[in-house]
Amino acid sequence: MLLDHKGEERWSARDLQQLMGYERWERFDDVIHRAKQAIATSGLDPLDHFRGAMRLMPGGRWGKQNVADYRLTRFGAYHVALAGDGRKPEVAAAKTYFAVQTREAEIAQQQATDVSSPEGVLALAERYLEAARELVTTKKQLAIAAPKAGRWDAFCNSDGLIDMGCAAKALRNITGGLGRNQFMALLRREDIRFLQVQNPRLPYENHVKAGRAEVKLVEAGYRHVEQTFFTPKGLDWLVTKLGGEALPAA
Repeated sequence: MLLDHKGEERWSARDLQQLMGYERWERFDDVIHRAKQAIATSGLDPLDHFRGAMRLMPGGRWGKQNVADYRLTRFGAYHVALAGDGRKPEVAAAKTYFAVQTREAEIAQQQATDVSSPEGVLALAERYLEAARELVTTKKQLAIAAPKAGRWDAFCNSDGLIDMGCAAKALRNITGGLGRNQFMALLRREDIRFLQVQNPRLPYENHVKAGRAEVKLVEAGYRHVEQTFFTPKGLDWLVTKLGGEALPAA
């Protein structure tokens, strides 16, 4: 958190990018746009919480370069955390931070509690206890999710999806190094039943509904064709289906 020239709280999107575990600005910029859309949908003006800015950072021809940034209010930063990839421990930690901070702000804005009485002290203690319990619960959930969180990031595209070629590379230690075509043939086996036999490029509908796959239109020469992509959840499912527990190949 930073203080501007008026002493008001502000967050830099570039700082949040690193803290939330995003290596590429382009992917984090997508998160920011989703957060702005969520705010606009609620009837508020995103410009009140997201201000375009420039930031001088290392890089470029002369060792420093100006890059795009956003100056965020607490409300804007909270929505960025909510729009982030919840599989990332850093994103979950950011959500927890802003949830606790928001709770504290709500308590501060409530009518002052009379702590001169035992009842007032108890009421205030119960509010903080509730926030603490939420924090403990979130940390327990993070501990469970941590081993899998972000394990396929190196193979994801800007939409967070994994095409068949990258999926084959990710699982080469488990499959024995199958190429893209052989990998897709494996997905049509009766014991796997991921890709349809009658339409060998597309998944069965149950995998799309379960969030394991997405079908996108992609350019192929002068036309667009349907192409199947794994989600990280789908690749986790396939690893289990193949009887593997190995981490992705480096």
